[in-house]
Parts: sequence; C-alpha cells; structure tokens
Amino acid sequence: MNCKTPLTTLIKIALITVCLIAPTYAADAAKPDLAAYQSFTFTAKHRSKPIEASLWYPAAAPSETLTIGENRIFYGRSAYNHAAIAQGKHPLVLISHGSGGHMAGLAWLANGLAQAGALVMLLNHQSTTTGDSSARGMILFDQRANDVKAALDHLLQDSKIAPFIDEQHISMLGFSLGGTTALTLAGVRFDRKAYHLHCKRLPKEPDCAFLNKEQVDLQQLPDSWEQDLSEHRFSQMVVIEPGMGYAALPDSLQAIKIPMLLINLGTTAQRWKTTDMAETGSNIVKLIPKAEYSVFAPAYHFTFLPECKPIGEELLREEQDDPICTDPVGTDRAHIHQQIITKVSQFLKLSKP
Repeated sequence: MNCKTPLTTLIKIALITVCLIAPTYAADAAKPDLAAYQSFTFTAKHRSKPIEASLWYPAAAPSETLTIGENRIFYGRSAYNHAAIAQGKHPLVLISHGSGGHMAGLAWLANGLAQAGALVMLLNHQSTTTGDSSARGMILFDQRANDVKAALDHLLQDSKIAPFIDEQHISMLGFSLGGTTALTLAGVRFDRKAYHLHCKRLPKEPDCAFLNKEQVDLQQLPDSWEQDLSEHRFSQMVVIEPGMGYAALPDSLQAIKIPMLLINLGTTAQRWKTTDMAETGSNIVKLIPKAEYSVFAPAYHFTFLPECKPIGEELLREEQDDPICTDPVGTDRAHIHQQIITKVSQFLKLSKP
C-alpha cells in the first residue's frame, strides 16, 4: 500500500521531492524516441486547492529535455519539455499512485506507455501523496475517485489536449492504494466490517499496521466504502497490487463488465497478503468476469518503485530507513519494469507494445 510510517520512507521522499521534477535542460535532437512531458494543475469542486498533474505523450518533434524523478536514491527519466503532441488520436491512460506516492515516482511507467503511443496523465492525490499524506486520507475512497473523474473532465475539456484523445480508448491504471482507486472506479464496493475483521486477523499487514498506528477507528470507516463510485468512461483497467481486496464485495466484483488486467509482484511467499489477488489471498481474480491475471517474479511490492542508484540501498541503511531498494534475491528491477510496460501496452492495445 506504500503505507510506511510518516517518520521513515515518506519523510525522506518528501524531503527530496524538490529534486523529483527539477529540470535539466539540454539540446537533445539526437534522441527522437523520447516521450514528451508537461506539468500543470487543475481544479476540482471537492478539493480546496488545485491538484498537481502531469502529462506524458508522443512528441511531434524534439525539444529541450528535462529529467523527471531523479534524486539521490532513484534514477529518473528524460523527456522533451512541453513538445507538441504527435498528430492523430491517441489512447488515454490515467494513473493513480499509492499511499504516500508521487506522480514523478511513476515516470518510468508513464514514459514507457507514452513511447508506446499513449497520452498518460498522472496526478498527486492530496492527503495521500508525498509530503501530504495521512492515514485518514487513505480511507477516503471517494476523494481519490473524484480526483480521477475531475482529471478526466479537465483533459476532455482542454482545447489543446482533447483533440488528440481517442475517447473510445480511455483506460485507468492504479498501483497499491491507486489499485484500490481503480477498483472503486470499476464499481467495486467494499465491506467495512470485513476489512475490520481482516485487520484483526492480520494486524501486521502494512495497511492494517499503518492505520492502527495512526489510531484510525476501523469500526468507523466512511460510508463511501460501500457506495458505487464507478466511472463509465473507462473502457478497460489495469490494477496492480491493490489494497483492501479482502473487503471487496463479491457481487460488485462480479458486476464488472470491462476487461481488467490484474498484476501481482512476486511469488506467493514474496507478496504482501493484503495485495495478493490470487486464491492464496483475496482471490478477486476469480470473481471478476473479464479478468486477466499476470505475476512478475522475483519481485515484491516496492519493486514497482523507480530503479535505485547503487548508493540508494546504502543511504537508506545508514538512515535506518525502509529497505525500498532491497528487492528479493535474483530480482532485476529494470527488467520487471520493462515486462510490466510490455504487458500493459499489449493489454491496452497500444500502437507500439
């Protein structure tokens, strides 16, 4: 769930977030295959301040480059800064990050999908993003779902972007708590009592431990858990390592009509119980009618984070921080990332899988 205590990984990432999107300009006409990137904000009725967002997309021509997501621990990705969008209609993919995550941390994925031909929008969910994250924000499913709906509204009304969107090919992708957000937008409802019982049974699971540590009353979860928050403009979805699967109501899973790609990271022994969608976990893969299921291993939940620099693991160890750069033995994070990009591109029928 990306649900680490605010005193550890999230604080460290918050402190270096200023480096995550700092531009490094250079003439780069020799790299015609780079994707393009632009950042912006948009407003939403349910939020008191503008929502930060970014768009990755196929470029019409090269421009100056910048690096997104680079810091002391993680490698970033280069992109053309505010280049024109390539002509034609392009599939649109909206991406939702995990609890405490940041859109720049998914630059590797957005870049890969944009190079495969998609327009890719990411946003920072207020109250669950880097530097602005809380356990109470994590349980407000309706806020996150409404963020995505408002983001989609914004793009479809933007006169500079909307003409390039293939409105018959709009997809949603979510990781960790973002995976839960994707499920809610597919119409999945969640049993609050079942989740409370799940956390009583497995109190050390990352999501349950985090909520309990922050003294969230799991017997008083919001009504929105059991409401229909579906968004019918999505034609397919990709759900990666979602939380709260144990609380998903079976009838709402069985009612999903669109194709779904479900992805777990790692072998059964390497997965978090709370994100395991197979029969060894929540078993939601058997309840969704049009579900395709893929597993990438060796890996674990945090293998989805950006590639770490050689010094990253040592820096985290020195700070006695969470070992987010320490993958299971034999894991090649870059290879896992490329496998995910390829699989998602194929599932979404992008032009260059």
